Amino acid sequence: MLAALALLVAGCAPAPVSRTPVIHPTIVSLNPCTDAILAELAGPRQVLALSHYSRDPRASSMNVATARRFATTGGTVEEVLALDPDIVVGGSFMPPATRAAFARLGIKVETFGIASSVAESEAQVRRLAVLAGHRAQGEALVRRIDTAVERAHWSGKPASAILWQPDGIVPGKRALVTRLMANAGLSSQSAARGMGQADYLSLERLLADPPQVLLVAGNQRGQHHPALRDLHGVIEAKFDPALLFCGGPTIIRAADRLAEIRREES
Repeated sequence: MLAALALLVAGCAPAPVSRTPVIHPTIVSLNPCTDAILAELAGPRQVLALSHYSRDPRASSMNVATARRFATTGGTVEEVLALDPDIVVGGSFMPPATRAAFARLGIKVETFGIASSVAESEAQVRRLAVLAGHRAQGEALVRRIDTAVERAHWSGKPASAILWQPDGIVPGKRALVTRLMANAGLSSQSAARGMGQADYLSLERLLADPPQVLLVAGNQRGQHHPALRDLHGVIEAKFDPALLFCGGPTIIRAADRLAEIRREES
């Protein structure tokens, strides 16, 4: 009798509910470059937090006003755990201990390196779009990037140029911004002289061998020295440091600015 009753109760129990895949997973971004892309693909309800860098005008690669629509985090495991995201997106240099902690807590982690070409950046956009469940928005962003790069393309004779970054350093020849310069008809003179990524360019060396175009992206004392005004035939232009390091939508603004500078030089 008891056995029959147990079978009856079991038969009346509701069937197990199969969990459907999450189409738009919640995400926390710990990297300013992925911040900028995710802000284009998804809203604050899905992107639970961006990195704190994106609210800092000195470190952000996106519009700070847009970044303020999102919550931010300092990137600690405790902060992220409190938000309970489905996915954490970070840079490829995420500390192994941090990544291991997320794994122990069952939080999926996706890491992204520094894109060194437009193609690499577009691949990252597509990957983030798939992760976020917004493939169409990703393809739309890729088309906008392609259009901006094509719009900035310079088919004439290139001008020699130096991009003088914060702390007086220059980009390497494989940096994304160097390739965007070349696309706009601005050939990196520092790379042609054998200088590599983050090499220091002194004022004296610049004055001894000036380029046709000087892009100043820093605010060091030497980068505003009066002697620079005495360089004949050199076009000096400001370049926003926020455009230096990230791909994604940053490429659009960087390409447009470089095209504007190239037109001024010509």
